[in-house]
Amino acid sequence: MKKDDKLRKYDASEERQYMLNDEYEVYEKQGAPTGALAYHYHNFYEIIYIVDGSFASQVGDTVHSLKKGDFLLIDKNNLHRYSYVEGKHDTSRRIILWITDTMIRRLADEDVDLSLCFRENGSQVYHFPIYYEELLRGFLMKLATSEILNDEAYTARKVLDRGYLSLFFGYLSELCKRKEYVFEGSEIAGEPVVDKVNEYIDAHIEEPILIDDLAECVHMSKYYFVRRFKELSGVTVHTYLINKRLIKACELMGDGEEIMQVYGKVGFSDYSAFLRNFKRAYGISPKQYLKQI
Repeated sequence: MKKDDKLRKYDASEERQYMLNDEYEVYEKQGAPTGALAYHYHNFYEIIYIVDGSFASQVGDTVHSLKKGDFLLIDKNNLHRYSYVEGKHDTSRRIILWITDTMIRRLADEDVDLSLCFRENGSQVYHFPIYYEELLRGFLMKLATSEILNDEAYTARKVLDRGYLSLFFGYLSELCKRKEYVFEGSEIAGEPVVDKVNEYIDAHIEEPILIDDLAECVHMSKYYFVRRFKELSGVTVHTYLINKRLIKACELMGDGEEIMQVYGKVGFSDYSAFLRNFKRAYGISPKQYLKQI
């Protein structure tokens, strides 16, 4: 591609964390990442490639400080958020790829799992030799190109895009097996309050959990705790707790647990509450989610 002005672009303050396409989406963001600063998660995979400048993202309790050429791979149902440093990330430019589990399985034979690259080596960040970086970047740029096409050209474009995706993940899955390409510049950045809340929720996930219980476990008054937790995580205590329950539910369903058993094991009092929150978070029902996985 000769010019970048055809790239699909979104403002850096964009908060959207759902896909407009039911298979994959590729676009560019430029400038300070002032959107999605709160913890969030989704039921699709995410890749962030740093085209220029620097960028930081917190995945779980690890902050990844990224630079030009780095690839950040985020597994589905993984709590994460952008970590914005004023003045340092203002020139950041990145390409973001979102892809569903269903789509990534279509790119290869049944005996090849291309999604393993999101879990290889226990790492999320890679920096490849320039030849491979440029190769992967080329595929992403082609996928992010936005053009108005007639029906015939649109069909041909879909075939080309699927080819680019297959090549991209084919190379990526092999490269991520090489430990020498794992990025070593990440750091543990746990916040004691959030860490203790996480530990308490994980230990009592099947039980009713009150805000008073969480405030007590971090030795704070209820009202100070609620305010402080929102400052640290970007979300309310209630939202964070619901997110943790839903992520655990997805893990259990992925392990073969029955839906009607799962909701109780993650602390929902009844199925209707579980269904309502699940559909709000994922846009589909638990049954539809099971079909996808």
